[in-house]
Amino acid sequence: MKVKGMPGKVKNVYVCSECGFESAKWFGKCPGCGKWNTMIEEVRETSPKGNSISAQRRAPVRAVPISQISTSEEERYHTGINEMDRVLGGGIVKGSLILITGEPGIGKSTILLQVCGTLGQSLKILYVSGEESARQIKLRAQRLGVNSDNLYILTETDIQAVIEQIRTDKPDLVMIDSIQTMNCTDLSSSPGSVSQVRECTAAVMRVVKALEIPTILVGHVNKDGAIAGPKVLEHIVDTVLYFEGDRQMSYRILRAEKNRYGSTNEIGVFAMEENGLRQVENPSLALLSGRPTNVSGTCVTCVMEGSRPILAEIQGLATSSGYGTPRRMSTGFDYNRMSLLLAVLEKRAGFYFANLDAYVNVVGGLRLDEPASDLAVALSLVSSLKDRPIAEKTIAFGEIGLAGEIRAVAHAEARISEANRLGFRRCVLPYQSLKHIARRYEPIELVGVKNVREAFSAAVEPDDHSRRAE
Repeated sequence: MKVKGMPGKVKNVYVCSECGFESAKWFGKCPGCGKWNTMIEEVRETSPKGNSISAQRRAPVRAVPISQISTSEEERYHTGINEMDRVLGGGIVKGSLILITGEPGIGKSTILLQVCGTLGQSLKILYVSGEESARQIKLRAQRLGVNSDNLYILTETDIQAVIEQIRTDKPDLVMIDSIQTMNCTDLSSSPGSVSQVRECTAAVMRVVKALEIPTILVGHVNKDGAIAGPKVLEHIVDTVLYFEGDRQMSYRILRAEKNRYGSTNEIGVFAMEENGLRQVENPSLALLSGRPTNVSGTCVTCVMEGSRPILAEIQGLATSSGYGTPRRMSTGFDYNRMSLLLAVLEKRAGFYFANLDAYVNVVGGLRLDEPASDLAVALSLVSSLKDRPIAEKTIAFGEIGLAGEIRAVAHAEARISEANRLGFRRCVLPYQSLKHIARRYEPIELVGVKNVREAFSAAVEPDDHSRRAE
């Protein structure tokens, strides 16, 4: 007969650090996500029924007819940072659970304190830190100019103590930095493990959902850019925000990977300065600042990030290889897509890169996922190959197919309008898109092209006779 209060059995399980798949034995390749060498051994003590915080009894709930459910607009808290509100879909929804993640030093804690500086004027905020002392947070807050009597700092790693503090104080907003430092004493595994992070997040979710307190969690990422430990967190929270960018560069990109209360296509652009993150209201102008002129291997394109057209500079470099196998490298652009474009340029357009190293770089830390950037990437590489610069006030966009054709892309008029606003005088675009342009854009010249060779001829300086293709 089982004695009440008797400790549970101890068992070893293997948990995937990427997807949370659990197994009684070790696998070199995770059966859940297919990643290699991600199975980590955890020692667990099976608690008697009802002892775990995940097994605590909740108040009984009653099913509600769908006709009685209110469809009124969600109550939102405006952060005072327009770029962040844009990504969130208009602000922080009351009762939502938000996960913000990124590499160390990218600016996650900084932007949270800046949000505290604005919302702390009218809301009671509980800031929980498991990584820094209260004095460290105070010093950073002073540097950012954040000083509010409504901001309360709690340095604690015990999740039960944090939950009890939330229930007692009932703040208007909770921030936990970071969820990997939180520890549930009912589990024997170490803090930061998959089971710990998953259990702590689930416990926080139940409390904040019941009290309708919006909560922001900070999560670290591993070397591959995935959330360290629990990829399963993405299924628990309402919104997942990724901070992107190179720490050595000033620009930061805030992107929504999941959002139950808004679009996932919007991005926010910030610049890291001494006094914190500054929102960039005109990212196109900022990303193009300092662009070289009359230099081969550079081309400007326009991509759509949600409803916003953004101009980006793409740099390409083709040079002789010092190795037996030519090198390929891309930053801000998909490597496999780059290899595909090089193959199309050789097979369909007659531009040969087989014995050359090829490099592609998107300036400013921006990541281009849209196929509309294909044409600009190809033109930058061909421009470097032939050492012929693209015309100074020229922009290009379009998708390149495997047959070498330039295919139409959506939102052509919005892209042209943004290029015209920033002073560009020539736009190279797919011929099919040109046929659907409803009005003229003065004084910008629209050139419709059907293949890469036509595009390159249209993009270079028409009177450039000083350089000849080899």
